[in-house]
Amino acid sequence: MIRLFNVYYPVRILVLLVGEALVVGLSFALGTLLNLKSLLGLNNALFIEGGYLKILGLTAVVLLLSHAFDLYDSSRSGASVEQAFRLVIVLIVVAFSLAAVDFVYAHFLPGRVFLPGEKWGVVVLAVMLLGRRGAYTWVAQQRYFRERVYVLGTGDRAQRLLNGLRRRSELGVEVVGWTGNIEGELTRETVASHLVGLAKERGVHRVIVAMSDRRGTLPVEELLALRLAGVKVEEATSWLERISGRIEVEHLYPSWLIFAEGFRFSTFNRILRRGLNFSAALVGLVLCLPLLPFVALAVKLSSDGPVFYRQKRVGQGGEIFHCYKFRTMRQDAEADSGATWALDDDPRITRGGKFLRSLRLDEIPQLWCVLKGDMHFVGPRPERPEFVEWLSREIPYYGVRHVVRPGITGWAQVQYKYGNTLEDAREKLQYDLFYIKNASIGLDTLIMLQTIKIVLLGRGAK
Repeated sequence: MIRLFNVYYPVRILVLLVGEALVVGLSFALGTLLNLKSLLGLNNALFIEGGYLKILGLTAVVLLLSHAFDLYDSSRSGASVEQAFRLVIVLIVVAFSLAAVDFVYAHFLPGRVFLPGEKWGVVVLAVMLLGRRGAYTWVAQQRYFRERVYVLGTGDRAQRLLNGLRRRSELGVEVVGWTGNIEGELTRETVASHLVGLAKERGVHRVIVAMSDRRGTLPVEELLALRLAGVKVEEATSWLERISGRIEVEHLYPSWLIFAEGFRFSTFNRILRRGLNFSAALVGLVLCLPLLPFVALAVKLSSDGPVFYRQKRVGQGGEIFHCYKFRTMRQDAEADSGATWALDDDPRITRGGKFLRSLRLDEIPQLWCVLKGDMHFVGPRPERPEFVEWLSREIPYYGVRHVVRPGITGWAQVQYKYGNTLEDAREKLQYDLFYIKNASIGLDTLIMLQTIKIVLLGRGAK
C-alpha cells in the first residue's frame, strides 16, 4: 500500500485510477480527432480553442461518477460482473449528460465531439474503459504480480490479519502460510523450521509478525537472517491499521502511540486547516440560507417547542462547548430518562425529524460551531460530558480523541454504522484513533467525498 497525504491506498487501485484518467482523457481527444478528421483541426480544438481544459473537466466528472458508483471501492474490486454493470451505468449517465450539454450549448465540447449520430467520444470511451477493466482484472489475478506473505503468529489477532489479507484481493497479496498451520506443539524450533522452509520453498517476500506472546517462540535469528536476505519483516499493528482503517485498542501499548509515525500537528497545518474550515463554513452558511425557513417550518409543524436544540458536548482538550442542531425530537425527549443515546427507530424522533436526519439537514446549525472554532468539518464526533466520563473509564485511550477538534462528520461516521452501545463506542474509537494518527487535508477531503456520497445516495455508514 502507498501512503499519499496521510491516506493509505492499495497500489492496484491507484494504478487503476491513474490508468482510467488517461483512458478517459485520450478517449475524448480521439473522439475529437475522429470528428475533425485532421491533426491540424485537433491541435486547434485542443490548444487554441482551449479544448484540453474542457477534456480535463470531463475527465474529472467521469472519475467522480465512477467514485460515486463505487468503481474504485477496494472492497468491491473483485466483483467483475458487478463492476462492469456499474461502469455501463456511468457511461450511460455520461452519454445523456453530454448530449444534454451539446443540445443546450453546442460549442462547449471541443470539435463538437458529440454531434447527433457522431458521438465518437462516448463510443471510444466505452470500448477503451471496458477493455481496460477486463485487462486489468485479468492481470491482477495472475500470481506473478502478487506479493507472497507469511503471517508469523496465532490467535485472534493473527486470524484477523490473515482474513483481512485474503479478503482484500486488491492488495496484491498471497498468503503462502502462517504459524497456525503448524501441527503439534508450538516451540521456537517448530516455528522457525516452518517459516524458513516456506520462505525457501515459496519465495516469501514479506513476513508479518502477529504474535501476542513472543517469549520463547519468536525465531529472532531466523527473522534477522531473512531480513538481511532482502525479505521485509513488519509488525502486524501497522498492517491491521492499513487494511482495516482503524487502530485496535486491545493490543495497543502506550509505547506504540509514542513511537508510531503520525500524530503530527504542526502550527502551519493547524492554521491552514482552521482557515479552510472557517472559509468553507462561511460559504456553507450562505448557501444554506434559502433552506433555513423551510427547515424551521418542518420543525415547527412536527411538534411544539423551539426550532433549535442546544446541547453540551466535549471538544478539543476536554473543553465543554454548546453544539447546535435543528430539533428533531420531542421537546421532552429526555424528561424521564435523562441523557440517553438515540435508538435506531427512536419513538422520540418526530416525523419531520426523520426526514431532516435522513438528509443530514439537522446538522446545518453546526456550521456556526465551525465558524466559532469549536468544531471542524471533519473530526471525531463530539460526545456529551455524561457519556465521556463513563466511556473514559470503560475504554482505554478514549481521551486521545480530544486532542483534535471534533467534526460534523468523521472517519468513524463513514466507516461504521450509528452506534448506541459501549461496544459501538469502542469500535468507533479505533477509527477515530486512525484519523488522529493520519489527520491531513487529503484524508479530510476523502472523508468529505464519502460523506457526500452517503448523503446523496442514502446508503453506507451513518
